[in-house]
Amino acid sequence: MDLSEKLQRLKPEDMSAEEWQLRLELAACYRLFDWMGWTELIYNHITLRVPGPERHYLINPYGLWYTEITASNLVKVNLGGEPVDGSRFPVNRAGFVIHSAIHAAREDAHCIIHTHTTAGAAVSCKKDGLRFDNFYSAQLDGRIAYHDFEGVTTDIGEQPLLVKSLGGKPVLILRNHGLLVACPSVPEAFSTYWTLQRACEIQVATDSMRGENLPVTQRVLDATPARVEAFRTAPRPGGMAFDGALRRADIRYEHLV
Repeated sequence: MDLSEKLQRLKPEDMSAEEWQLRLELAACYRLFDWMGWTELIYNHITLRVPGPERHYLINPYGLWYTEITASNLVKVNLGGEPVDGSRFPVNRAGFVIHSAIHAAREDAHCIIHTHTTAGAAVSCKKDGLRFDNFYSAQLDGRIAYHDFEGVTTDIGEQPLLVKSLGGKPVLILRNHGLLVACPSVPEAFSTYWTLQRACEIQVATDSMRGENLPVTQRVLDATPARVEAFRTAPRPGGMAFDGALRRADIRYEHLV
């Protein structure tokens, strides 16, 4: 019996095989974010839509560290932020406001990541935001949107504004707040977020140094999207990087049941 068969045997009887696999993948992503140092105590969120017309999605149980999240204790909620799986855990309202808005509006936004990393929050506080003048930020040229700060995101009245700000782009920088990525899958969201985080870290580092930053020419920026398109159109975008990171962090699906 191979590992996938063993994992499926551990699946709750009333759950589809596809949802169980998505739960395992999302739990692994939470553990990976902890390993990468991208956590904020019990806060922030990575959500993932499950199959079905209701647009239910999985979110972290409010109060647990990312290292405590498993496939079984992820909370399945509706677009109103209400648990639909009988979970005993609460859901952070700020997570519901942001994630429900985007899951409802964007057909392709299956996985949404929101963080408050130091580098990401720092860049979000800069008037000009993320500059396209380093190796990683150049790859995101034309893919970033911005949303003005409205305070702690607990007001559902902000949802239409969030959706409008993001538009059809995969990255949203929440001004004075943090970072958000919305992608079709967990591996692609992880890979996109990694690129965004590296871009912010390098900008913060270069801005701390004396001397003028070297700009990237518009000619190079214009040519960059085509050069990185192969990574986004692979059979499983971001899959190799995601799987490799899980191996490096020794995060195994059989430990996340």
